[in-house]
Amino acid sequence: MKITGIRTFLMQVDAPNLKGWASDGSFGTRAGSKGLTGTRNWLFVKVYTDAGITGIGECSGWPRVIETAVNDLANVLVGEDPTHIEHLWQKMMTAIMGHGMTGTVGGGAMTGIDMALWDIKGKALNTPVWNLLGGKLRNQIRIYAHANTPEVAKGLVAQGITALKCGGVSSPVAKVAAIRDAIGPDIDLMIDMHGPPWMTPGDAVSLARALEPYHLTWIEDPIAPENLAGYQRLRNSTNIPLAAGERMATIWGLRELIEQELVDVAQPDTGRAGGITQMKKIAAMAEAHHIMMAPHSGSLGPVAEYAALHLMAAIPNALMLERIENDWPGRARTIIPHPIQHNGFLTVPDAPGLGCDIDEAFVAEYPSECNVSNPGIAGSGSYADGTDAEHVYVQTRLKRARYFTA
Repeated sequence: MKITGIRTFLMQVDAPNLKGWASDGSFGTRAGSKGLTGTRNWLFVKVYTDAGITGIGECSGWPRVIETAVNDLANVLVGEDPTHIEHLWQKMMTAIMGHGMTGTVGGGAMTGIDMALWDIKGKALNTPVWNLLGGKLRNQIRIYAHANTPEVAKGLVAQGITALKCGGVSSPVAKVAAIRDAIGPDIDLMIDMHGPPWMTPGDAVSLARALEPYHLTWIEDPIAPENLAGYQRLRNSTNIPLAAGERMATIWGLRELIEQELVDVAQPDTGRAGGITQMKKIAAMAEAHHIMMAPHSGSLGPVAEYAALHLMAAIPNALMLERIENDWPGRARTIIPHPIQHNGFLTVPDAPGLGCDIDEAFVAEYPSECNVSNPGIAGSGSYADGTDAEHVYVQTRLKRARYFTA
Protein backbone atom coordinates (compact mmCIF):
# COMPACT_ATOMS: atom_id res chain seq x y z
CA MET A 1 0.00 0.00 0.00
CA LYS A 2 1.31 3.44 -0.98
CA ILE A 3 0.27 7.03 -0.30
CA THR A 4 -1.07 8.59 -3.49
CA GLY A 5 -2.07 12.03 -2.27
CA ILE A 6 -2.94 14.36 0.61
CA ARG A 7 -5.82 16.85 0.61
CA THR A 8 -6.75 19.58 3.09
CA PHE A 9 -10.17 20.90 4.15
CA LEU A 10 -10.09 24.33 5.83
CA MET A 11 -13.22 25.91 7.27
CA GLN A 12 -14.19 29.04 9.21
CA VAL A 13 -15.95 28.20 12.46
CA ASP A 14 -18.17 30.36 14.59
CA ALA A 15 -17.21 31.01 18.20
CA PRO A 16 -18.67 28.80 20.92
CA ASN A 17 -21.83 29.95 22.63
CA LEU A 18 -20.51 32.28 25.34
CA LYS A 19 -22.48 30.35 27.93
CA GLY A 20 -20.29 27.40 27.06
CA TRP A 21 -17.00 29.27 26.92
CA ALA A 22 -15.11 29.92 30.13
CA SER A 23 -13.27 33.09 29.13
CA ASP A 24 -14.26 36.68 29.76
CA GLY A 25 -15.53 38.63 26.77
CA SER A 26 -15.65 37.26 23.23
CA PHE A 27 -13.66 34.56 21.51
CA GLY A 28 -12.10 37.22 19.28
CA THR A 29 -12.61 40.81 18.20
CA ARG A 30 -13.14 40.30 14.48
CA ALA A 31 -16.66 39.89 13.09
CA GLY A 32 -16.79 38.10 9.73
CA SER A 33 -19.48 37.46 7.17
CA LYS A 34 -22.29 34.92 7.51
CA GLY A 35 -22.68 35.99 11.14
CA LEU A 36 -19.36 34.42 12.08
CA THR A 37 -17.57 35.85 15.09
CA GLY A 38 -14.17 35.04 16.38
CA THR A 39 -11.44 33.57 14.23
CA ARG A 40 -11.49 29.82 14.73
CA ASN A 41 -10.49 27.72 11.74
CA TRP A 42 -10.65 23.95 11.64
CA LEU A 43 -8.23 22.20 9.29
CA PHE A 44 -8.85 18.59 8.35
CA VAL A 45 -6.52 16.47 6.24
CA LYS A 46 -7.12 13.29 4.27
CA VAL A 47 -4.40 10.88 3.18
CA TYR A 48 -5.25 8.73 0.16
CA THR A 49 -3.75 5.35 -0.77
CA ASP A 50 -3.63 3.08 -3.82
CA ALA A 51 -5.57 0.49 -1.80
CA GLY A 52 -8.61 2.74 -1.69
CA ILE A 53 -8.24 3.34 2.06
CA THR A 54 -8.42 6.96 3.18
CA GLY A 55 -7.34 8.35 6.56
CA ILE A 56 -8.72 11.46 8.28
CA GLY A 57 -6.81 13.79 10.61
CA GLU A 58 -7.00 17.28 12.07
CA CYS A 59 -4.38 20.04 12.44
CA SER A 60 -4.44 22.95 14.86
CA GLY A 61 -2.06 25.64 16.07
CA TRP A 62 -2.55 28.12 13.22
CA PRO A 63 -4.73 26.24 10.71
CA ARG A 64 -4.66 28.81 7.91
CA VAL A 65 -0.85 28.68 7.88
CA ILE A 66 -0.59 24.96 8.63
CA GLU A 67 -2.51 24.14 5.45
CA THR A 68 0.51 25.31 3.45
CA ALA A 69 2.84 23.19 5.60
CA VAL A 70 0.70 20.07 5.04
CA ASN A 71 0.75 20.56 1.28
CA ASP A 72 4.53 21.00 1.39
CA LEU A 73 5.02 17.83 3.46
CA ALA A 74 3.04 15.86 0.89
CA ASN A 75 6.14 16.03 -1.30
CA VAL A 76 8.07 13.73 1.05
CA LEU A 77 5.18 11.36 1.78
CA VAL A 78 3.59 10.45 -1.56
CA GLY A 79 4.81 7.00 -2.58
CA GLU A 80 5.54 5.89 0.98
CA ASP A 81 3.89 3.00 2.85
CA PRO A 82 1.38 4.66 5.23
CA THR A 83 1.58 1.82 7.77
CA HIS A 84 5.17 2.69 8.73
CA ILE A 85 3.99 5.53 10.93
CA GLU A 86 7.09 6.10 13.07
CA HIS A 87 9.29 6.14 9.97
CA LEU A 88 7.07 8.75 8.30
CA TRP A 89 6.94 10.87 11.45
CA GLN A 90 10.74 10.92 11.60
CA LYS A 91 10.87 11.72 7.90
CA MET A 92 8.53 14.70 8.36
CA MET A 93 10.48 15.94 11.38
CA THR A 94 13.81 15.88 9.60
CA ALA A 95 12.26 17.47 6.50
CA ILE A 96 11.15 20.57 8.41
CA MET A 97 13.92 20.93 10.99
CA GLY A 98 15.97 23.16 8.70
CA HIS A 99 13.27 25.82 9.05
CA GLY A 100 13.96 26.25 12.77
CA MET A 101 12.57 24.93 16.02
CA THR A 102 9.37 22.98 15.48
CA GLY A 103 6.54 25.05 16.95
CA THR A 104 2.84 24.55 16.64
CA VAL A 105 2.80 25.15 12.87
CA GLY A 106 5.17 22.27 12.18
CA GLY A 107 3.67 20.25 15.00
CA GLY A 108 0.16 20.87 13.75
CA ALA A 109 1.01 19.81 10.20
CA MET A 110 2.63 16.57 11.37
CA THR A 111 -0.25 15.96 13.76
CA GLY A 112 -3.00 15.88 11.15
CA ILE A 113 -1.00 13.66 8.83
CA ASP A 114 0.07 11.32 11.64
CA MET A 115 -3.54 11.06 12.84
CA ALA A 116 -4.64 10.09 9.33
CA LEU A 117 -1.92 7.43 9.13
CA TRP A 118 -3.20 5.80 12.33
CA ASP A 119 -6.70 5.90 10.85
CA ILE A 120 -5.46 4.15 7.69
CA LYS A 121 -3.61 1.46 9.64
CA GLY A 122 -6.65 0.75 11.81
CA LYS A 123 -8.87 0.43 8.76
CA ALA A 124 -6.33 -1.78 6.97
CA LEU A 125 -6.19 -4.13 9.98
CA ASN A 126 -9.94 -3.77 10.70
CA THR A 127 -9.37 -2.64 14.28
CA PRO A 128 -9.81 0.60 16.28
CA VAL A 129 -6.79 2.84 16.86
CA TRP A 130 -6.98 2.21 20.61
CA ASN A 131 -6.25 -1.46 19.90
CA LEU A 132 -3.10 -0.51 18.02
CA LEU A 133 -2.04 1.53 21.06
CA GLY A 134 -2.17 -1.47 23.38
CA GLY A 135 -5.86 -2.03 23.95
CA LYS A 136 -8.46 -0.41 26.19
CA LEU A 137 -8.21 0.39 29.87
CA ARG A 138 -11.65 2.03 29.83
CA ASN A 139 -14.76 2.16 27.67
CA GLN A 140 -15.65 5.78 28.33
CA ILE A 141 -13.73 9.00 28.90
CA ARG A 142 -14.68 11.52 31.56
CA ILE A 143 -15.11 15.05 30.24
CA TYR A 144 -15.12 18.48 31.81
CA ALA A 145 -17.18 21.42 30.58
CA HIS A 146 -16.78 25.20 30.66
CA ALA A 147 -18.78 27.36 33.05
CA ASN A 148 -18.25 31.04 33.67
CA THR A 149 -21.23 31.68 35.96
CA PRO A 150 -22.92 29.80 38.80
CA GLU A 151 -26.08 29.48 36.70
CA VAL A 152 -24.28 27.78 33.81
CA ALA A 153 -22.39 25.57 36.26
CA LYS A 154 -25.59 24.35 37.93
CA GLY A 155 -27.15 23.67 34.54
CA LEU A 156 -24.23 21.52 33.45
CA VAL A 157 -24.23 19.58 36.71
CA ALA A 158 -27.93 18.91 36.19
CA GLN A 159 -26.99 17.33 32.84
CA GLY A 160 -24.61 14.90 34.55
CA ILE A 161 -21.33 16.80 34.15
CA THR A 162 -19.05 16.12 37.13
CA ALA A 163 -16.13 18.44 36.35
CA LEU A 164 -16.13 22.11 35.37
CA LYS A 165 -13.59 24.72 34.36
CA CYS A 166 -14.03 28.46 34.67
CA GLY A 167 -11.65 30.96 33.16
CA GLY A 168 -10.79 34.47 32.16
CA VAL A 169 -8.53 36.90 33.97
CA SER A 170 -11.13 39.13 35.63
CA SER A 171 -12.05 38.60 39.33
CA PRO A 172 -10.95 34.94 39.41
CA VAL A 173 -11.28 34.38 43.16
CA ALA A 174 -14.79 35.81 43.29
CA LYS A 175 -15.75 33.69 40.28
CA VAL A 176 -14.40 30.47 41.79
CA ALA A 177 -16.04 31.21 45.14
CA ALA A 178 -19.45 31.79 43.55
CA ILE A 179 -19.28 28.65 41.39
CA ARG A 180 -18.01 26.47 44.24
CA ASP A 181 -20.87 27.72 46.42
CA ALA A 182 -23.35 26.87 43.66
CA ILE A 183 -22.11 23.36 42.85
CA GLY A 184 -20.97 22.15 46.26
CA PRO A 185 -17.94 20.04 47.19
CA ASP A 186 -18.56 16.95 45.04
CA ILE A 187 -17.96 18.53 41.61
CA ASP A 188 -14.37 18.95 40.45
CA LEU A 189 -13.53 22.56 39.62
CA MET A 190 -10.60 24.07 37.70
CA ILE A 191 -9.64 27.54 36.51
CA ASP A 192 -7.83 28.55 33.31
CA MET A 193 -5.71 31.70 33.73
CA HIS A 194 -4.17 31.99 30.26
CA GLY A 195 -3.65 35.48 28.85
CA PRO A 196 -3.90 37.95 27.47
CA PRO A 197 -2.51 39.38 29.53
CA TRP A 198 -0.43 36.72 31.27
CA MET A 199 0.13 37.10 34.99
CA THR A 200 3.51 37.84 36.51
CA PRO A 201 4.90 34.93 38.57
CA GLY A 202 4.42 36.91 41.80
CA ASP A 203 0.76 37.55 40.98
CA ALA A 204 0.28 33.88 40.12
CA VAL A 205 1.61 32.92 43.55
CA SER A 206 -0.78 35.35 45.24
CA LEU A 207 -3.70 33.98 43.22
CA ALA A 208 -2.86 30.35 43.94
CA ARG A 209 -2.72 31.01 47.67
CA ALA A 210 -6.04 32.84 47.53
CA LEU A 211 -7.64 29.89 45.70
CA GLU A 212 -6.38 27.17 48.04
CA PRO A 213 -9.55 27.12 50.20
CA TYR A 214 -11.63 26.09 47.16
CA HIS A 215 -9.78 22.81 46.55
CA LEU A 216 -9.32 23.15 42.80
CA THR A 217 -8.34 20.19 40.67
CA TRP A 218 -5.86 22.47 38.91
CA ILE A 219 -4.86 25.99 37.94
CA GLU A 220 -4.22 26.01 34.19
CA ASP A 221 -1.64 28.17 32.41
CA PRO A 222 -1.15 30.56 35.33
CA ILE A 223 1.86 32.22 33.65
CA ALA A 224 3.33 32.47 30.15
CA PRO A 225 4.40 29.03 28.85
CA GLU A 226 8.06 29.92 28.28
CA ASN A 227 8.60 31.03 31.89
CA LEU A 228 9.75 27.74 33.37
CA ALA A 229 11.52 29.45 36.25
CA GLY A 230 8.21 31.08 37.11
CA TYR A 231 6.55 27.66 37.18
CA GLN A 232 9.21 26.46 39.62
CA ARG A 233 8.57 29.49 41.83
CA LEU A 234 4.85 28.77 41.75
CA ARG A 235 5.39 25.07 42.42
CA ASN A 236 7.40 25.92 45.53
CA SER A 237 4.75 28.34 46.81
CA THR A 238 1.43 26.49 46.59
CA ASN A 239 -0.14 23.06 46.94
CA ILE A 240 -2.74 23.55 44.19
CA PRO A 241 -2.06 21.22 41.24
CA LEU A 242 -0.72 22.99 38.15
CA ALA A 243 -1.63 22.23 34.53
CA ALA A 244 -0.01 23.40 31.28
CA GLY A 245 1.31 22.28 27.91
CA GLU A 246 -1.35 23.10 25.31
CA ARG A 247 0.90 25.52 23.40
CA MET A 248 3.82 23.13 23.08
CA ALA A 249 4.53 20.50 20.44
CA THR A 250 6.35 17.14 20.52
CA ILE A 251 8.06 15.33 23.37
CA TRP A 252 10.81 17.95 23.32
CA GLY A 253 8.34 20.79 23.76
CA LEU A 254 6.86 19.27 26.94
CA ARG A 255 10.04 17.59 28.19
CA GLU A 256 11.06 20.17 30.79
CA LEU A 257 7.55 20.62 32.18
CA ILE A 258 7.45 16.87 32.77
CA GLU A 259 11.05 16.06 33.71
CA GLN A 260 11.28 18.97 36.17
CA GLU A 261 7.82 18.01 37.48
CA LEU A 262 6.61 21.59 37.12
CA VAL A 263 3.03 20.43 36.49
CA ASP A 264 0.68 17.82 37.89
CA VAL A 265 -1.40 17.65 34.71
CA ALA A 266 0.01 17.70 31.16
CA GLN A 267 -2.29 19.18 28.54
CA PRO A 268 -0.87 18.58 25.06
CA ASP A 269 -3.20 19.74 22.30
CA THR A 270 -4.47 16.75 20.31
CA GLY A 271 -4.30 18.80 17.10
CA ARG A 272 -0.80 20.24 17.37
CA ALA A 273 1.34 18.17 19.77
CA GLY A 274 2.77 16.05 16.96
CA GLY A 275 0.10 13.41 16.44
CA ILE A 276 -1.00 10.24 18.17
CA THR A 277 2.59 9.03 17.81
CA GLN A 278 3.86 11.87 19.99
CA MET A 279 0.87 11.96 22.37
CA LYS A 280 1.49 8.32 23.31
CA LYS A 281 5.14 9.13 24.07
CA ILE A 282 4.22 12.27 26.04
CA ALA A 283 1.79 10.18 28.09
CA ALA A 284 4.53 7.65 28.85
CA MET A 285 6.95 10.40 29.91
CA ALA A 286 4.25 11.85 32.15
CA GLU A 287 3.41 8.44 33.62
CA ALA A 288 7.02 8.00 34.73
CA HIS A 289 6.67 11.20 36.79
CA HIS A 290 3.16 10.44 38.12
CA ILE A 291 1.72 13.26 36.00
CA MET A 292 -1.80 12.96 34.63
CA MET A 293 -2.95 13.63 31.05
CA ALA A 294 -5.85 15.96 30.24
CA PRO A 295 -5.49 16.84 26.54
CA HIS A 296 -6.43 20.34 25.43
CA SER A 297 -9.47 20.45 23.19
CA GLY A 298 -10.99 23.90 23.71
CA SER A 299 -10.62 25.29 20.19
CA LEU A 300 -10.37 21.98 18.33
CA GLY A 301 -12.72 20.38 15.88
CA PRO A 302 -14.37 16.97 16.22
CA VAL A 303 -11.78 14.77 14.48
CA ALA A 304 -9.11 15.63 17.05
CA GLU A 305 -11.66 14.78 19.74
CA TYR A 306 -12.00 11.28 18.27
CA ALA A 307 -8.23 10.88 18.32
CA ALA A 308 -8.14 11.94 21.98
CA LEU A 309 -10.75 9.31 22.86
CA HIS A 310 -8.61 6.54 21.36
CA LEU A 311 -5.48 7.79 23.13
CA MET A 312 -7.15 8.18 26.52
CA ALA A 313 -8.74 4.76 26.27
CA ALA A 314 -5.27 3.22 26.02
CA ILE A 315 -3.13 5.12 28.56
CA PRO A 316 -3.17 4.55 32.34
CA ASN A 317 -2.74 8.22 33.34
CA ALA A 318 -5.76 9.63 31.50
CA LEU A 319 -7.55 12.11 33.78
CA MET A 320 -10.28 13.81 31.74
CA LEU A 321 -10.92 15.47 28.38
CA GLU A 322 -11.92 19.08 27.75
CA ARG A 323 -15.23 19.60 25.94
CA ILE A 324 -17.32 22.68 25.09
CA GLU A 325 -20.90 21.66 25.72
CA ASN A 326 -22.43 24.59 23.85
CA ASP A 327 -20.08 24.81 20.90
CA TRP A 328 -20.99 26.14 17.46
CA PRO A 329 -24.07 24.16 16.27
CA GLY A 330 -22.25 23.28 13.04
CA ARG A 331 -19.87 21.05 14.98
CA ALA A 332 -22.40 18.21 15.02
CA ARG A 333 -22.87 18.51 11.25
CA THR A 334 -19.13 18.51 10.56
CA ILE A 335 -18.47 15.03 11.95
CA ILE A 336 -19.95 11.64 11.00
CA PRO A 337 -20.97 10.13 13.38
CA HIS A 338 -21.24 12.53 16.31
CA PRO A 339 -19.59 11.05 19.44
CA ILE A 340 -21.90 9.54 22.05
CA GLN A 341 -22.08 11.36 25.39
CA HIS A 342 -23.81 10.12 28.54
CA ASN A 343 -23.69 11.38 32.14
CA GLY A 344 -20.47 13.32 31.75
CA PHE A 345 -18.61 10.69 29.71
CA LEU A 346 -17.84 10.16 26.02
CA THR A 347 -18.03 6.61 24.71
CA VAL A 348 -14.85 5.21 23.18
CA PRO A 349 -15.58 4.32 19.51
CA ASP A 350 -15.19 0.73 18.36
CA ALA A 351 -15.16 1.14 14.57
CA PRO A 352 -11.93 0.46 12.66
CA GLY A 353 -9.42 3.30 12.59
CA LEU A 354 -10.64 6.48 14.27
CA GLY A 355 -14.21 5.61 13.40
CA CYS A 356 -15.23 8.97 11.96
CA ASP A 357 -15.24 11.12 8.84
CA ILE A 358 -16.16 14.70 7.90
CA ASP A 359 -19.05 15.95 5.79
CA GLU A 360 -16.96 17.48 3.01
CA ALA A 361 -19.90 19.34 1.46
CA PHE A 362 -20.79 20.99 4.76
CA VAL A 363 -17.16 21.96 5.43
CA ALA A 364 -16.99 23.58 1.97
CA GLU A 365 -19.89 25.88 2.89
CA TYR A 366 -17.64 27.72 5.37
CA PRO A 367 -14.44 28.85 3.60
CA SER A 368 -11.71 30.37 5.75
CA GLU A 369 -11.80 34.16 6.09
CA CYS A 370 -9.38 34.99 8.90
CA ASN A 371 -7.34 33.14 11.49
CA VAL A 372 -5.87 35.79 13.81
CA SER A 373 -7.35 38.37 16.17
CA ASN A 374 -6.76 40.15 19.46
CA PRO A 375 -8.88 38.14 21.87
CA GLY A 376 -9.40 40.80 24.55
CA ILE A 377 -12.18 43.36 24.19
CA ALA A 378 -12.74 46.68 25.95
CA GLY A 379 -14.79 46.31 29.11
CA SER A 380 -14.17 42.59 29.55
CA GLY A 381 -11.90 43.19 32.53
CA SER A 382 -8.99 41.33 30.96
CA TYR A 383 -6.67 44.36 30.92
CA ALA A 384 -6.18 47.07 33.50
CA ASP A 385 -8.49 50.04 32.99
CA GLY A 386 -7.44 52.15 30.04
CA THR A 387 -4.92 49.64 28.65
CA ASP A 388 -7.18 47.53 26.42
CA ALA A 389 -5.74 49.06 23.25
CA GLU A 390 -2.16 48.24 24.27
CA HIS A 391 -2.62 44.46 23.92
CA VAL A 392 0.34 43.76 26.18
CA TYR A 393 1.60 40.20 26.64
CA VAL A 394 2.18 40.31 30.45
CA GLN A 395 0.59 42.71 32.94
CA THR A 396 0.65 43.18 36.73
CA ARG A 397 -2.83 42.93 38.24
CA LEU A 398 -4.20 46.14 39.72
CA LYS A 399 -7.16 46.71 42.09
CA ARG A 400 -5.50 43.95 44.02
CA ALA A 401 -7.72 44.00 47.08
CA ARG A 402 -10.65 43.09 44.84
CA TYR A 403 -8.76 40.81 42.42
CA PHE A 404 -7.24 38.50 45.03
CA THR A 405 -10.30 38.13 47.29
CA ALA A 406 -13.77 36.71 46.99
